[in-house]
Amino acid sequence: MKVLLTGGGTGGHINPALAIADYIRSKQPDCEIEFVGTEKGMENRLVKKAGYKLHYINIQGLRRSLSLENIKTAFLTVTSLDHAARLLKKLKPDLVVGTGGYVCYPLCRAAAAMGIPSAVHESNAVPGLAVRMLAPHIDIVFTNFEAAENNIKPKYRNKIIRVGNPSNKKHGDITYEQAREQLGFAHKYRHSILIYGGSLGAGTINKAAAEYAAKYLKDKPDTVVTHAAGASNYEEVKKTYSELGVDLPNLELLDYIYDMPVRQAAADVIVCRSGAMTTSEIASAGRAAIFVPSPNVTDDQQYKNAKVLADAGAAMLIRDADFNADTLYEASEKILNDREYRASICENVRKFASDDANERIYEELMKLVENRKK
Repeated sequence: MKVLLTGGGTGGHINPALAIADYIRSKQPDCEIEFVGTEKGMENRLVKKAGYKLHYINIQGLRRSLSLENIKTAFLTVTSLDHAARLLKKLKPDLVVGTGGYVCYPLCRAAAAMGIPSAVHESNAVPGLAVRMLAPHIDIVFTNFEAAENNIKPKYRNKIIRVGNPSNKKHGDITYEQAREQLGFAHKYRHSILIYGGSLGAGTINKAAAEYAAKYLKDKPDTVVTHAAGASNYEEVKKTYSELGVDLPNLELLDYIYDMPVRQAAADVIVCRSGAMTTSEIASAGRAAIFVPSPNVTDDQQYKNAKVLADAGAAMLIRDADFNADTLYEASEKILNDREYRASICENVRKFASDDANERIYEELMKLVENRKK
């Protein structure tokens, strides 16, 4: 069997595609799996690093503001369909799977028109434009959030299967107690706060964390803070801590977190952005989070993800513009000092977890291919 996967631009689209690819390969080692992306997207680094062959389509995203670039986008959208069709005729896949982002539209749309089994996975609470445009044409729409269904036209909702988010990370496999022991927190600290802004960091979160440590952490020796500043921001944030006079034994500043499942499991409070992968990881870990959505994401997707959880009592939500040392302190103290409240958040967020997403997606895709053969 040959499978083409597509989804690019950001890690939030690429990592789910890689998880699907890796799981198919684990089930069918002889399966031929290749990717389709753009020459400028993050897929060039992530897909190639994972060892998969990458093909290219020339397309770009739609600007949300008035821009002459949108004329070029419209032109590329039309021409990319022809390009995708030629690529499909050359590669002859048995299945095409998209994971969102503008690059997945031409390939999945062309596959559907050619009668090739096709599916798309939407990680966010509100489906992106590509997924909404593909829903009438493809065979399956996989979703992570139940709320995503509300933004698909009713006559196409029979195609929706909620599976959660595919992932290669093992969240929820280690207990809170085991994680605390492993990190050396168990006999030293009563509480643990984990702060991060993603692989590239986040300016607002980094600034608030440093000022929180200077203003409040020195009086909380029973609380340990682990702050991952992001590789590109690490030296700058380290300097900020130094300028604020912060040199505390209960503060650990990192550039990147390599053992995220363990760090999350040990945390009483997690402070982070609210991309689809992050919210899914926290749901699987069953931890209490304070989400600070990035204001620089298309369609304000991170806010929409976080609001679904906050409205369900499964997280706290603070807008980026309102996030600072004081609001961080107030929100974290509420979670740390009210055990019933913290327990309710952990219980509620676990309802959003789907730990068998990889297997369910695989089973549905195989059924789709087999039924099409018949």
